[in-house]
Amino acid sequence: MEVGNYSVGLDIGTTKIVAIIGRENEYGKIEVLGTGRSKSLGVHRGVVNNITQTISSIQQAVEQAELNSGLKIGSVVVGIAGQHIRSLHHSDYITRPNSEEVIDNEDLDKLCNQVYKLVMLPGEEIIHVLPQEYKVDGQSEIKEPVGMYGGRLEANFHVVVGQVSSIKNIGRCIKSAGLDLGNITLEPLASADAVLSQEEKEAGVALIDIGGGTTDLAIFKDGIIRHTSVIPFGGNVITEDIKEGCSIIEKQAELLKIKFGSAWPGENKDNEIVSIPGLRGREPKEITLKNLSKIIHARVVEIVEQVYVEIKNYGHEEQKKKLIAGIVLTGGGSQLKHLKQLVEYITGMDTRIGYPNEHLAGDSDEEVASPLYATAVGLLMNSLEAKKKSQVVHQEDAHEEEVLVGQENDMGANANAAATHTERKSIFDKWSEKLKDFLDNAE
Repeated sequence: MEVGNYSVGLDIGTTKIVAIIGRENEYGKIEVLGTGRSKSLGVHRGVVNNITQTISSIQQAVEQAELNSGLKIGSVVVGIAGQHIRSLHHSDYITRPNSEEVIDNEDLDKLCNQVYKLVMLPGEEIIHVLPQEYKVDGQSEIKEPVGMYGGRLEANFHVVVGQVSSIKNIGRCIKSAGLDLGNITLEPLASADAVLSQEEKEAGVALIDIGGGTTDLAIFKDGIIRHTSVIPFGGNVITEDIKEGCSIIEKQAELLKIKFGSAWPGENKDNEIVSIPGLRGREPKEITLKNLSKIIHARVVEIVEQVYVEIKNYGHEEQKKKLIAGIVLTGGGSQLKHLKQLVEYITGMDTRIGYPNEHLAGDSDEEVASPLYATAVGLLMNSLEAKKKSQVVHQEDAHEEEVLVGQENDMGANANAAATHTERKSIFDKWSEKLKDFLDNAE
């Protein structure tokens, strides 16, 4: 099967690993060509803690996606989450040598690159530097400074920081599974790309992605990311509680949660009972649905309250920072019955469930449009976007090279063109290369 530009997103989660292959169709929507899913072994609360198991789980998902699509997977974009992720705010500026020239993308890159040089705590590394708004010569609240005149360019940044060892472990798994690491993206940002509309990001919205091991939060306002955080609790702790509370095995607890679980105890009548077969000839257990939902309710309230503390920390209660579009829930955990009502009750904010179907082509598989796949779809979008950008840069470079070679046909001109090409590499490419070098040397 001959398919042009396709990309791959790989979501390494705590409960499942999803590989998704896709390309952009002529309408700018994403056509999913193949998906693969495997049970994730070796990941705990978003962090790899068993490399061998993680590698075999990745290979399983990738093989399934390749079989589904008939394509070969090379480079992948991977998501990162886990309790080691933290974010901070930072302001920085550059003084431009010539204020008579207009500000261009290279100035913005220079300013971003400067932030990457910030000194972090030992063992930490900057994953993302996200500009929020710019100031040019003291004039504030500028969203797009390109094309303006000015000598001093300032910006406020949202900086996402993670543990070097965790990032390297992910890189190691990808490499050992026989894949190339294209890019690493913060998972809440990927999920946000997949399920939020531009209007919501403008109005102000909090995206809560409830996964198996972690609950990720991303807050947008005025179209800009304002706050991110990873809370080390997810659907797995609810299953654990059911297992402990009802004295049953994990598999049964998970099934109970999915089939009969509800986040709102008032919904169940006292006489609704589920019978669970006992182990190895023991008596079956009878569990009332009311008790089941009480157990779930207690833990869900705890998770939602922690998320709400983060939303308050961002400053949601100030008039200017109010999140008008409320909350969007996504991820596998968002499929719990009556969760939307509970979240609305605790936070007092409008809530909806986020499905990643807005950017998918109309004929996409039903399954892919489930909240379970939000992060994977977001990573695929990120991968396609990066591919587009690199093609634009390559075309520009090819054009420059032709012009230069036309002007003077000597070695110097080609070297010059190559220099412009290397300069254009984004800071992230450099960072990815550094990581790849490290992994190669670690063999």
